[in-house]
Order: sequence, then structure tokens, then C-alpha cells
Amino acid sequence: MSATSLLDWRRRVAAIYAAVRANPDPAAAHADWQAARSQLLGTHQDSPVPAEERGGFTGVPVAPYDPAMRFTAEVYTDVERVRIEVQTGTDGIAAFERAGVVHLPGVGDLDVWWLASYGGGIFVPVRDTRTDGATYPGGRYVIDTAKGADLGGDDGFLVVDLNFAYNPSCAYDPAWACPLAPPGNTVTVPVNAGELMRPVPGQRYSGERT
Repeated sequence: MSATSLLDWRRRVAAIYAAVRANPDPAAAHADWQAARSQLLGTHQDSPVPAEERGGFTGVPVAPYDPAMRFTAEVYTDVERVRIEVQTGTDGIAAFERAGVVHLPGVGDLDVWWLASYGGGIFVPVRDTRTDGATYPGGRYVIDTAKGADLGGDDGFLVVDLNFAYNPSCAYDPAWACPLAPPGNTVTVPVNAGELMRPVPGQRYSGERT
């Protein structure tokens, strides 16, 4: 990993999400996002997919787009200020401060975190409590604006589209250390949306061929 290759990775991720925000059709944007992420994960030198596995990498299972999993949610900022510090693989200790909470009907509440270091950024992970192994047990990321994962929103609202939940780097290689979803980002319902760890028997996924 070099500074310039990491810069290229960050630029590509930012471009993927800029295209998502610019597309008025969320389902079409989701399909493009999936294809672009799979290409990036399978080919880029800074991919968390181990180099020896990239040659056979065909993409991540992704649940079909579900419009019910897309929310434009107001960020309620009248919350207790909580600070957490997380050891990461590449960024040292990352400190996050709770900036608010979003209410997602039918899903639950998710804390909205602010990266309390140079540049800052909004971070919203989600973890469900399913036990079938379909989703990464440490939780997935929905928004991580410091890394370019920004789905949009303004005037105190965030677009929280769980169809864009993606696996953290440590889901591909345990050598990575990633911030995991804290208790305030754990919901009690299955979130069958976004990137998965493996297909659920009998269910067709985006990009799956007949």
C-alpha cells in the first residue's frame, strides 16, 4: 500500500458515490454501485480482498434492491454525547463522538457518529442480530463520509439507504482492524439488504445469472 495507490482508491470510491447521488433512480444507482464495487474489490491493489484471492473473485453477494430499506431520515441531535475510541488497522486509534440518531421505521434507531479527528466525517454502521451467517456479524457500513461513502441528504437529513450497506475490510481479511457497530447501531430485525457474506438458500441476488 502506498500513498498514491490509496489516494487512487479513495478517488474511485468517491466517484462511485458521486454517481449514486447523481442518479435519480435509486435501484439503477444500486446496480451500478454493486458492479463498480465488485470491480474495485477484485482488481485494485489496495483492495481488502487478499491478493491471492482476487483472481477468482467474482463479486460480493448483494440482496435485491428493496425500496422499503431506503430512508431520508432527520438527524435528531438532542442526544447524550458519547465518545468511543477504536483501534484500526491503518489509521491508528479513531475517535468517534455521537452526533445524533436517526429513526428508521420498521428497522430501528441508528446512532450517527462524527469522526473526531482531522477532516471529520459522518459514520453510520448497522448490525443486525441474525444468526444464519448471511450478514457480517460485526456489522456493515452504510455511511462513512471520510472514506467517500456518502449517500446524500441536506437540511439536517441523511439518506440512509440500507441497500448500500457494505462489508468492512475485516470481513475479507482478518488482518484488517475495523470499527465495528456499537450497541446504538444494532437493530433487532434482520436487514436483508446490501452486501452479504453468503447467499441465503433459495433466494436470488443482484447480478446472479440463471
